[in-house]
Amino acid sequence: MGFKMTPASLCVFKEPFCQNTLINDIISGIIVGIVALPLAIAFAIASGVSPEQGIYTAVVAGFLISVFSGSKIQIGGPTGAFIIVVFGIVQEFGYSGLAVATIMAGVLLVLMGLTRMGQAIRFIPYPMTIGFTSGIALIIFTTQVQDFLGLSIPKGSAGFLDKCLAYAHHFSTLDIQTAVIGVSSILIMTFWPKVTKKVPGSVIAILATTVAVSLFGLSVDTIGSRFGAIPTALPTPALPHVSFEMIHKLSSPALTIALLAAIESLLCAVVADGITGDHHDSNMELVAQGIANIVVPMFGGIPATGAIARTATNIKSGGKTPVAGIVHAATLLLIMLCFGKWATLIPMATLAAILMVVAYHMSEWRYFVKLFKSPKNDLLVMLATFFLTVFVDLTIAIEAGVVLSAILFMNRMSQATVIRRNTQDFKNDRHALKDRDVPESVEVFEIQGPFFFGAANRFKDTLQIVGKTPKVLILRCRHILFIDATALHALEELVEKTQKQGTLILLSGIHAQPLITLEQSGLYYTIGEDNIFGNIDSALNRARQVMGLPELPPPEPFIPTVERERVEKPTCKTRKKLILAANE
Repeated sequence: MGFKMTPASLCVFKEPFCQNTLINDIISGIIVGIVALPLAIAFAIASGVSPEQGIYTAVVAGFLISVFSGSKIQIGGPTGAFIIVVFGIVQEFGYSGLAVATIMAGVLLVLMGLTRMGQAIRFIPYPMTIGFTSGIALIIFTTQVQDFLGLSIPKGSAGFLDKCLAYAHHFSTLDIQTAVIGVSSILIMTFWPKVTKKVPGSVIAILATTVAVSLFGLSVDTIGSRFGAIPTALPTPALPHVSFEMIHKLSSPALTIALLAAIESLLCAVVADGITGDHHDSNMELVAQGIANIVVPMFGGIPATGAIARTATNIKSGGKTPVAGIVHAATLLLIMLCFGKWATLIPMATLAAILMVVAYHMSEWRYFVKLFKSPKNDLLVMLATFFLTVFVDLTIAIEAGVVLSAILFMNRMSQATVIRRNTQDFKNDRHALKDRDVPESVEVFEIQGPFFFGAANRFKDTLQIVGKTPKVLILRCRHILFIDATALHALEELVEKTQKQGTLILLSGIHAQPLITLEQSGLYYTIGEDNIFGNIDSALNRARQVMGLPELPPPEPFIPTVERERVEKPTCKTRKKLILAANE
């Protein structure tokens, strides 16, 4: 979409609309709106807020995300990923704290989009994503057992283990009528797709169980008995009370909300692209999510992001433009205005069953099991993130997952860096030292791979194998494409040490980035321009010259065509650097 970020809706609305496309979008939007209603209510209740706040979120965020999204078919709203973090914030800070954290997350998302971090979010490791997603799914499933079975449990700790123990101790309080409604809902959602996939099983489950409860007068908890009436209009927008103290306390949860929103929305957009063959603007998508999360709390809503299941339903129902998402939001608003009072009759056991099914699909258990066959580092990241999510806290799990993934990645990279002596040539190497005459008192070492802080200590340890102090030490750098400050410091220490010992250090085959780094640090001039060469033959001849030995004829230097053209320009200030980078 170019450098300037443009909402997909603006691009679509500039083009002439096909009547069939418009009709399909309207139909799809209505279907998705009906599907979204029970989910919005269920996610809100599970998050510790009132049912209508889920509807407010689906209406407001659904509209804003469709208008500003970088994807044509993204459907936004409350999702299961936020349940445990939202519940924790509400329990500690109340809804006002959640509203502030959501606005902070929205601002972060906008900044992430404006600074073009959309592509960077994709670097979050897959095992980490599976770890915390599976952990969230397990917690969601666990929290719904009480409503699903109608257990009578006094309020206690919200911890995973405490809940499991409480369920075991109070299982005798199981309510048969509630359990029948819950199990019936699961069965309907499981087998209804075999009848038709056009109408979601969750909608049929709600209709069937609500009618059954009302018709037979079953004594089960409903939305109305638990929360009272549902408002039939959007609230007047208002800003939450904000204080610097609250901002400081909520900075970590806000970051978690922002990361979850970014990951899930971009993952949703990628999945949608894979189905439709379209292409989304990831940075515009982050801005859209940010705008939605800034505005939603003003209407009493909760965090929102792209919803994969609702987006997939939109695609399957024929939605092709943002009109479908806008109609979805309008449908939810009309349902709330016209039929909101009927939503109070929905059994809590049915909503619990819907969330259990959502948790099952969200768990990605097949990929979770498959990762046990992956490298141990990936398995460690997944399990660490999973267990921290379940037993500690989602915020800590994400932070630990990112740090652990980075450490393990750096460890892998350092292991990939090979530092070898001149007697350890690789096979099929036309620059192998075995084909060259290396004078005595000349040591040659080669570094292969990224030369960064993770490999600096290995570099020092490898050089310790040199017994007698050589007169010349040649470092072959032909495979080093990158060098950082720590590795540069290790090289400086080596140069200082060799100079004190009377050893001349030569560099061979150095590339552009390391060479520029050496020049900027001043080490280039410490080593000496006459001691830096483009190939090993020139370096060996320099060693012979220093030792008073006759030089061998240097081979014809090879310079790639593109580099040769750049070198031949008289105004090129990096002529020697290009030759050095190209020769070996």
